Amino acid sequence: MTTTLTNLINHPLVCDPSEATQDHIISYNPATGEPIAAVRRQTTAEYNEQVTRSQAVFKEWRMLPAPKRGEIVRRIGNAFRAYEQQLGELVTMESGKILAEGIGEVVECIDISDFAVGLSRQLYGLTIASERPRHAMMEQWQPLGTVGIISAFNFPVAVWAWNSMLAAVCGDTTIWKPSDITPLTAIAMINVAHEVMRDQDIFVPENGDPCDGNFSKRRYCKLDD
Repeated sequence: MTTTLTNLINHPLVCDPSEATQDHIISYNPATGEPIAAVRRQTTAEYNEQVTRSQAVFKEWRMLPAPKRGEIVRRIGNAFRAYEQQLGELVTMESGKILAEGIGEVVECIDISDFAVGLSRQLYGLTIASERPRHAMMEQWQPLGTVGIISAFNFPVAVWAWNSMLAAVCGDTTIWKPSDITPLTAIAMINVAHEVMRDQDIFVPENGDPCDGNFSKRRYCKLDD
């Protein structure tokens, strides 16, 4: 693994596979069967803390004018461009896609970022004629809140970007549950996004155990609060 790729997956939860315990997800290269790195699963308490922070940040993020949010997303898209090759290589290494497809995944992220930038100036509402004299009705879209995103291993980054970039310009924060097969790719994408973010709780990765019934129950109840 190159130095750049190592830096992209640098995270407190990531360690060498030799240090992994039963609380870790081990990421394997499907082409060779060799372990790449291990990622510690978050506890329910850690997750709930993340959600609480994300919900708090949402109240500030939604107040930022949409074009300003779009400017931040534009910078994130440019960061994806800067790491297009390296991120594509990581997608290939972890998911088993050919390199052209791995890079294509990252290009999808760049393209949707560009689209979201334009959308940030087109969040229109309707002006509706009223039957009451000297009255008019106006429709205005409001941000939803903290949004959950679940993605599969065969589209490890594109699905996240399709949802998170649009959510961001609309004023929402997001919690991302990636596939257990591609946890490193998710960490790398979030790390790149965080390079240009003032507040890192707008995009939050989550890698708790989906087989833990209590964890899942708390997760969905928490997002509904």
